[in-house]
Amino acid sequence: MFYHTDFSLDLFRHWTCILIEQNYLQDGDLMESYTDFALVYDTFMDETPYGEWAAFIHELIDEYGISKPCLKALSNENLGDNLLQEKNLVVELGCGTGNFTAEMSKLGYDMIGIDNSSSMLNIAMQKKEKDSIPAFYLEQDMRDFELFGTAGTFVSVCDSVNYLTDREDIVKMMKLVNNYLFPDGIFIFDFNTVHKYRDVIGDTTIAEDREDCAFIWDNFFDEETNINEYDLTIFVQEEGDSYRRFFETHYQRGYTLEEMLSMLEESGLAFLKAIDADTHNDADESSERIYIIARKDTDSNMQMDV
Repeated sequence: MFYHTDFSLDLFRHWTCILIEQNYLQDGDLMESYTDFALVYDTFMDETPYGEWAAFIHELIDEYGISKPCLKALSNENLGDNLLQEKNLVVELGCGTGNFTAEMSKLGYDMIGIDNSSSMLNIAMQKKEKDSIPAFYLEQDMRDFELFGTAGTFVSVCDSVNYLTDREDIVKMMKLVNNYLFPDGIFIFDFNTVHKYRDVIGDTTIAEDREDCAFIWDNFFDEETNINEYDLTIFVQEEGDSYRRFFETHYQRGYTLEEMLSMLEESGLAFLKAIDADTHNDADESSERIYIIARKDTDSNMQMDV
């Protein structure tokens, strides 16, 4: 099927947010493929409601977590309190060009953004300098990141977790989060379900034409492996009427809620809540994207196997 409608544009904006993380080949190898795409990423994502997402995550942290928007409330007396700083620190896995990170920073959160793409992070750093965003960025793999201390909250939005197509990689990432969480800290992340890839998207072609760039998106879903492949062709205008064309292929894996809860249990994180990302009601079989809230299990003394 071929779409060039408002639905397709919204779908593209929603799906391109997953490109902020990593590109995993089906054999598990990691590759960076954002050098070109980073140049047009923000153009195609210009209507994404990052502010609304940040406001909702703020509500979840306030209800379930321990971190506070400390940048607006810190006094000289507690600036040197390392434990308080770690408790209020929020780490975003798959921060991309820093759009969501910036919105959380505007709310007053002390932010660290982690991403594997140097080209995406270069743009994030340019925004940081231009808009005086008090965030810190690290170029690291979400399966193998390192911090110098703990953090009260970890977040991962825009379906970045679906790029981990191997169950063991997700468990490894979750174990790292559990290891670096402050006592009673929480992890909030979202993921696309099998239902969305199989029943809502399926095999589809999507296109969008902008003034100085355009794309063609060919999507394929494998029901045997639950792997979703999308082949992206992007045209970027250069000098005059000439355009440069480049290609990218990306893979994601759809997961069921039951599978994700099983991985949480294996990692040692304690499950708190599953929320439909669109309705904000309890997640069910019709949910296309789900928020998971989990807490550090302080009773767990699991050994890190990394």
